[in-house]
Amino acid sequence: MPNWRTATAAAVLLVASGLTPLLGRPALASQNAPQAAAGHTAADVQLFYYPWYGSPAVAGSYRHWQQGGHTPPDDIGADLYPELGPYDSGDLAGAVTQHMRWIQRSGAGVIVYSWWGQDSYEDRLAAGVLDTAARFGIKVAWHLEPYTGRTAASTVADIAYINSRYGNSPAFYRDAAHGDRGAFYVFESLRITDWTALDQVRSSSIVLAQTTDTTKVAHFGGMYTYDGIAGATAPGWKGASDFCKANGLIWAPSVAPGYIDDRAVPGNTTPTLGRGNGATYDTEWQNALAPATGGDPSWVSVTSFNEWHEGSVIEPASSTPPAGRGYQTFDGAYGRTGADAETAYLDRTKYWVDRFTGTTTPPANPNLAAGRAISASSHTQGYVAGNANDGNAGTYWESANNAFPQSITVDLGAVSDVTRIVLTLPPSSAWGRRTQTIAVLGSQDGTAYSTMVAPLGYTFDPGTGNTATITFPATSQRHIRLTFTGNTGWPAGQVSEFQVYRT
Repeated sequence: MPNWRTATAAAVLLVASGLTPLLGRPALASQNAPQAAAGHTAADVQLFYYPWYGSPAVAGSYRHWQQGGHTPPDDIGADLYPELGPYDSGDLAGAVTQHMRWIQRSGAGVIVYSWWGQDSYEDRLAAGVLDTAARFGIKVAWHLEPYTGRTAASTVADIAYINSRYGNSPAFYRDAAHGDRGAFYVFESLRITDWTALDQVRSSSIVLAQTTDTTKVAHFGGMYTYDGIAGATAPGWKGASDFCKANGLIWAPSVAPGYIDDRAVPGNTTPTLGRGNGATYDTEWQNALAPATGGDPSWVSVTSFNEWHEGSVIEPASSTPPAGRGYQTFDGAYGRTGADAETAYLDRTKYWVDRFTGTTTPPANPNLAAGRAISASSHTQGYVAGNANDGNAGTYWESANNAFPQSITVDLGAVSDVTRIVLTLPPSSAWGRRTQTIAVLGSQDGTAYSTMVAPLGYTFDPGTGNTATITFPATSQRHIRLTFTGNTGWPAGQVSEFQVYRT
């Protein structure tokens, strides 16, 4: 997506990108290979999808991957490195086919295709992407981007063009619950003040404004947010949701796993949003679904499947990116490590799809401490123990100050084999780097405790998600206690999420 932290969308269009072969990745399935068995996908969960990448092997040159002055293939304009390497969006038999397999795995049923005007690079690739999506049962909606000269009238013409050119594709998304109309998201809709022209397409198309300002959506069919940073706090979401329900409009809040564009926009000083090993994504989904914030949305839009420049991807990121470039990985996400962590955000999306649609698919490696009874030796103000396993990385437990040692204990509900604990602090740069000295104790009866891990210093760094992982040999315990005896950042024990895993 055009970076909401840069001055103009045009800056994003200056880049080029690409894929080179022989990156040590397994060969992808042929375009003519049989389609993978389709699992349940939900049309009400829609992933923003970017087809603007190019490579010498397919497009004749790199496109987009060199944003920020980088030199592909090893050096790209992103803080994460694709598992596929810097691929080409026109590689239908390779990258695009693999994308559709991964999207199917995520449970999302619709991609929202980034479209930059008639006969643009993205427009010329659209037919092939639609054909590939159709093989996997994936539908395609449209993200109308702010190309130079876009107006309300040109947007109406664009919608007519897309409906005419692509409307017969079996992958063209139509919402059966709202008159079988196609869906069009208008990015940066507030750039244009008079959208009266949209009345011409209301009967055939659902057009969404990117805003939560209910005074700016006359003539639109709904609202979405896109902004992955805002999703962590959901500003204005409740009012937008209520307004859409009262007026028969679509409410499609956008959730993201995180945001970082430091390599794509060198020198940027505006905020980033750490992933918190998955805690950020969970918080944003909770904000989208909770009655007090988003509340029963029509659709949930995900920012993004593959906007690599902004680091908001759920597409698998390599666990072994080129060395010496400073790339991040998904290591530690939801307690998963190495190559297994590459698909962590696809699988967590499936978990939330199932929650949203009412399907019950338990995660393969659940957090045993989630929602369990939890207590602490003390707390300060409203920073109670329950904040440490409520699934919200923005809330936290803090012990009494200047009174070490302090402890927090979770009851897993039954004796379980455990091997790993993941601890987080709020995923915000406002939480400076700190080291907490922590011991881990366990008990089967809640009375007799033994030391599982002796006191050690664990560093929480906002640059790497403010997360620390404690591993130990498998042991059977019901009660897990953390004892804090030091904190270089604040004179108290502090935890926003206390997670316990079997493996």
